[in-house]
Amino acid sequence: MGGHTHAPDARQRERDMRVIVIAGGLVLAISFGVRAVFGGVIEPLSAELFGGRIEIFSLAIAIQNLVWGLAQPGFGMIADRFGDRKAMWIGLACYAAGMAICVTGSSAASQGIGAGVLVGMGISGTAFGTVLAVVGRSAPVEKRSHYLGIASAIGSSGQVVLPLLVSWLITFMDWRMTLAIVSLALVPMVFAIPLLRAREAAPAAPGVQAAEVEPGLGLTIRAAFGHGSYLLLAAGFFVCGFHLAFITAHLPTFVQMNCISTASAAELRGLGLQALAVAGLANIFGTIAASRLGMRFSKPYVLAAIYALRAVAILVFISLPITPASVLVFGAVMGVLWLSTVPLTSALVLVMFGPRAMGTLFGFVFLSHQLGSFAGVWLGGLAFDRTGSYDQIWYLAIAMGALSAIAHLLVRECAAPRPGGSTGPTGVART
Repeated sequence: MGGHTHAPDARQRERDMRVIVIAGGLVLAISFGVRAVFGGVIEPLSAELFGGRIEIFSLAIAIQNLVWGLAQPGFGMIADRFGDRKAMWIGLACYAAGMAICVTGSSAASQGIGAGVLVGMGISGTAFGTVLAVVGRSAPVEKRSHYLGIASAIGSSGQVVLPLLVSWLITFMDWRMTLAIVSLALVPMVFAIPLLRAREAAPAAPGVQAAEVEPGLGLTIRAAFGHGSYLLLAAGFFVCGFHLAFITAHLPTFVQMNCISTASAAELRGLGLQALAVAGLANIFGTIAASRLGMRFSKPYVLAAIYALRAVAILVFISLPITPASVLVFGAVMGVLWLSTVPLTSALVLVMFGPRAMGTLFGFVFLSHQLGSFAGVWLGGLAFDRTGSYDQIWYLAIAMGALSAIAHLLVRECAAPRPGGSTGPTGVART
């Protein structure tokens, strides 16, 4: 009789996973998409509020990135202790409040609190750390990389759609009305978050000994920070953040300064933005491809290949003459390698420690990513102000990509030792 119930149960689990992946991808798409629009309003906002000084609102966006990373472990702990959806509801409330203050605020302090602190907390509560934790906990072990990749790819679509919408709205609306309309994109989260309900683990098969009692969250965190592969993973994600933030913030200026073309400065900056849009589109396919490769080959080796290819792509790009065609090709190539690291990195955290503390442990890894983002943006601006060139940072990015590739070759794709000396991922009963 058991054979008659297995197939329907498997089909139901598959349907549940589709709902979770689509709902999770929607939350990610909205969270990342709304965040991505600030670059489109920075000039009119700064002209109206700060006499054209863009560094004031730029600081608010820098604060946003830093708070996003700093708050991620905290939201991960809320998710692990009190439930994933509770963490997301708090994140959504912060996001909505931050956007409201940004739209209505007229001072540097209000923008720092709204667009900076509160939006940063909102992204942290509705982005990878919480959403992928639900997907990872719900997915069968053999398909985790696949489902994590699909959710991440769906999330990437928001970074293409909403910035394009803003580029159209801002041509006939002021920045306040534009951001107010974009803020309405947060509403679908209200309907998606309730669907992100991680399924309960299947009961143990007859005769299988029950899993050991799970260690506390504090013990698991200490074990993670004593585990070499986890630390290497976090260090590699720092490099990922450095690459992405540096290119996102400074590619338009680099193209304006170096592209061989008769186009105007504004058109060349637009070309750089177009290359970033191409990267966002290519990222969808790259993320899915990387997750599938992670199911067939060693995840650390796939990650090593991604970082090595990034280093090669950057080296080729800056070594050849910078032309409109090479800029767009670079955007496409880097897009394939853009967020393809995320499903593989999160899957490795699950392999090492199981789903019990996924939100917290991925949160610390993602904090490393955001510290790298801060460094990439800041060092890029510092180098350009002092030397009038980005060459030093490009070569630093190449070296960091090579070092990250080597570091991932040393990562072991296996369960970390449990606190107390035994081996096996914490929370195995919940997988």
